[in-house]
Amino acid sequence: MRELIIDIILDSLKTVPFLYIAYFIIEFAEHKASDRFIFALKRGKAAGPLIGAALGCVPQCGFSVAAANLYSERLISVGTLIAVFLSTSDEAIPILLTRPEGIDFLWKIIILKLIIGAAIGMAVDFIFKSKGKKIKDTPASAFHPHALEKDSIALSALKHTLEIFIFIFAVNAVIGAAIYYIGEDKIAALMLSGSIMQPLLTALIGFIPNCAASVILAELFLSGGVSFGSLMSGLLTGAGIGLAVLFRTNKNYKENFFIIVIIYLCSSIIGVTIDLII
Repeated sequence: MRELIIDIILDSLKTVPFLYIAYFIIEFAEHKASDRFIFALKRGKAAGPLIGAALGCVPQCGFSVAAANLYSERLISVGTLIAVFLSTSDEAIPILLTRPEGIDFLWKIIILKLIIGAAIGMAVDFIFKSKGKKIKDTPASAFHPHALEKDSIALSALKHTLEIFIFIFAVNAVIGAAIYYIGEDKIAALMLSGSIMQPLLTALIGFIPNCAASVILAELFLSGGVSFGSLMSGLLTGAGIGLAVLFRTNKNYKENFFIIVIIYLCSSIIGVTIDLII
């Protein structure tokens, strides 16, 4: 058990330098260009889902929060919102960047999420003829989660690094302890390992409204606990706190649940299909 604890600490500490570099770059991009990105999202019109899917691929859930607020004001279509939610990867991308075996899958995940988010978003808008109201003269920064933050880019990146390091350590500790005390076979059975139904389970995990979901899914994938299709299924539903913000700002709960059902069904079907193909 002592060796297990040491391994967990060392494995978690190894990710810190890579996480900080990744978050520094992300924070720089979000602080310097977020207003222009969100303005493009608002002005996207028919191309909204494609723009939304591209913005959602930026790590962290900042743009899913912005999209939820914009949709609640009817400044973007439901298809654009769904495209952002589907393409959002939250913390999975920085975590995959810290592992050599994860980098091999990184671009596949980004490209798939971009294509899937844009395609489904456009399909939803086409089917339901969704149109936002006239664009208001509202500052884009009002919809951005960094609008009220006063931390420097370096300090903000450090905070995110420490937060995710704690999550990674906690997840690794839980997985390690579970394997030690319960056994890999029982854990695999619990996660439906080898079953075509696993993507349906990970899609539900993805709905956890914070970065814990993407951290759990990324770590499980890297440790062999879930398949690539199951990882994709969970990351497609994983919009971070975007869904929580949607329920807070959009009081049409029937509409919110409709969005959740669309996202879950599409994510599950895509995850199962990927596993069948691979």
